[in-house]
Amino acid sequence: MSYNTQVFDRKLLECRRARAADDFENYSFLQALARNHLQDRLDDIKRDFQTIKDIHADDFRGKFENLRLETDSLDLITSVLNLHSTNDLPGILAQAKSALKPDGLFIAALFGGETLHELRKSLMHAEITLKGGASPRVFPFSDKQQMGGLLQRAGFALPVVDSDIITVTYDNMFKLMHDLRGMGESNIITARSRTNPGKAFFMEAAKHYQKNFADKDGRLEASFEIIHLIGWAPHESQQKPLKPGAAKNRLADVLHTEEIKAGERP
Repeated sequence: MSYNTQVFDRKLLECRRARAADDFENYSFLQALARNHLQDRLDDIKRDFQTIKDIHADDFRGKFENLRLETDSLDLITSVLNLHSTNDLPGILAQAKSALKPDGLFIAALFGGETLHELRKSLMHAEITLKGGASPRVFPFSDKQQMGGLLQRAGFALPVVDSDIITVTYDNMFKLMHDLRGMGESNIITARSRTNPGKAFFMEAAKHYQKNFADKDGRLEASFEIIHLIGWAPHESQQKPLKPGAAKNRLADVLHTEEIKAGERP
């Protein structure tokens, strides 16, 4: 099953990333960090991958998120900070799993739910304060629990999901928004407001941001959660989870703690 809802305006995304392309190196610090972390995880996996595909923005250009990958054709599929703006993430994951050979690996990094929560709250505060309502102005990012469920739903074996929170500091909110434009990551939500909210709106948001999310030196904190995904195409050689009740040791014994049964209080 795939989603038909067009949450993101992919044509607008193409335009904004094309506009940012010439100067992208000056704003690619998160991309570089995520790629380095992904490479560290690959280095821990002792495997020689022969056929590899990196999913990037150009793979979605001119079509409805169809990767057009041959079934059972790849040993490794990677993606770095490109999946968070897809309209059919479950479909993309299903396509990736189908394209992997048995025991092939999917590994990816994407922005998660804690990303830009400070900016989101500040913009919402300003809009509610000045206009009495709010429209979507920051991406609706998935969280770790949702991503774990989507990996399982796509049919991946041995799924692993974890995340890092990267905190970047800025002189003011407008420097942050400038960086987002440089990354090609400004608002592409289809249901976004098309009207200019005006100077008073941004000043109110900036004031709220400064008051609530500044560090001890007065610099504004901007959070970027990077979720890391690992999943394998099923293969008979893979480790199988134990059936309920089949564990040889109780978790409480391993952790040297007292087991508390359901309904009991510690």
